[in-house]
Amino acid sequence: MYYELIVALVSVVVAVGIGMVMGNLLYKRKSKRTNEETAEKASLVMKEAEIAAENLKKDKILEAKEKILKMKTEFEEEANRKKNQIIQNEQKIKQREQSLSKELENVKRKEQDLDEIRQEVAQQLEHVKKRKEELDKFNQQKIQMLENISKLTAEEAREQLVASLKDEAQTRASSYIKDIMEQAKLTATKEARKLVVETIQRTATEHAIENCVSVFNIESDDIKGKIIGREGRNIRALEAATGVEIIVDDTPEAIIISGFDPVRREIARLSLHRLVQDGRIHPARIEEIVAKTTKNIEDEIVEIGERTVIDLGIHGLHPELVKMVGRMRFRSSYGQNLLQHSREVANLCAVMAAELGLNVKQAKRAGLLHDIGKVWPEELEKPHAIVGMELAQKYKEHPVVCNAIGAHHDEIEMTSIISPIIQACDAISGARPGARREVMEQYIKRLRELEDVGLSFDGVEKCYAIQAGRELRVIVDADKATDERASQLSFDISQKIERDMQYPGQIKVTVIREMRSVAYAK
Repeated sequence: MYYELIVALVSVVVAVGIGMVMGNLLYKRKSKRTNEETAEKASLVMKEAEIAAENLKKDKILEAKEKILKMKTEFEEEANRKKNQIIQNEQKIKQREQSLSKELENVKRKEQDLDEIRQEVAQQLEHVKKRKEELDKFNQQKIQMLENISKLTAEEAREQLVASLKDEAQTRASSYIKDIMEQAKLTATKEARKLVVETIQRTATEHAIENCVSVFNIESDDIKGKIIGREGRNIRALEAATGVEIIVDDTPEAIIISGFDPVRREIARLSLHRLVQDGRIHPARIEEIVAKTTKNIEDEIVEIGERTVIDLGIHGLHPELVKMVGRMRFRSSYGQNLLQHSREVANLCAVMAAELGLNVKQAKRAGLLHDIGKVWPEELEKPHAIVGMELAQKYKEHPVVCNAIGAHHDEIEMTSIISPIIQACDAISGARPGARREVMEQYIKRLRELEDVGLSFDGVEKCYAIQAGRELRVIVDADKATDERASQLSFDISQKIERDMQYPGQIKVTVIREMRSVAYAK
């Protein structure tokens, strides 16, 4: 405010100064004129300058007053606003003080209540202590009276009581153990059979029947002469390169490949196929084709082994063991393909181990490798189980897996619970119907004996052995057998089969009683 007033005054002074300067200038310019004219004009200019300065001074003073009034008004409004805000804050503070005072009163009241409760609890504790002292005295008196009556101290009585309770507990425990053992004996066979049957039902695999010979089919008998060659040099070269015997006889459009090693037979068969397609059959070409075929078979063996372990979810198997797993594809035992048998045993072991809460991965691994000794290329005088165990130990397999491989034919002692599972699953896979090759006459004889057992009962009209002898379907006469008789008949037939016959797995007996009523409308 004062700053603006000073500015206005300075402006007035400047205006007056400017007027005087202008007058002096006019005076100097007209110095040649007469002094009278100059004086008159100078006085007129001075008057006009003084009037202009006075007017400017008044204007500036008015502006300064207006600004001062405006600033005063704004200051008063701001002061009023802050005053109102202070009043509101004071009211809020008073309200908070009132609420705090009320809360403080509530806290004091609760503290008083708590003090009263503490006093009551202290009184009750004192009362309890007194009662406890009285009870302790009473108990001491009773114990003293009992000791006087029984002539025993409390410690001696306690020892006698503990001894009697111990004897009674041992007697009851022995009785319970005996009952549990008898119950376990009754149910163990049933539960084990149930577990085996469920495991077999969950696992189904193919089986292949292979012999010691392979048949190579040809389009015409003219090719036989090319295969034999001049003076038999081609066939001799082929036999020398593959290690098998080539039999070319009167069998139409066929050549027999004989050999105990299925891998060699497969190499010879594929080599013959390529030679016949190529048409150039001579000793040098034979050796070249056999070498290429051998390399392809070795690659295929590795691929089969890798695919097998991937399918079964087995990891970390040594490459040599993977290769031996692939060789199982070309080996058979009693007509059962060794690789399919090992896969089946691995799956059976996995299911059984899962049911029994054991290590599924170790069981599956041991099941796949249990017959690995059969494909060892070298001729050894040891049993295949021992050879397989030594191979597993050589390639750093787990001791549990090694023991299961070596003990699955009882060559060594079993040291883990997985070993008997491998042995049982091996027996299941080999003994199930259709797994291994049987003589046709023996197979038909067993089925006929099974049907004869069913026909030997009264009321049986027809009897059929189906599903390779795993089910016996019996049809009874509805007039001779009631529903209760049909139910009893299935049980009697199953019991007679168990007594009189030898068979792998289990046989399902189904009795069908059908009532037919026929009438004719004429």
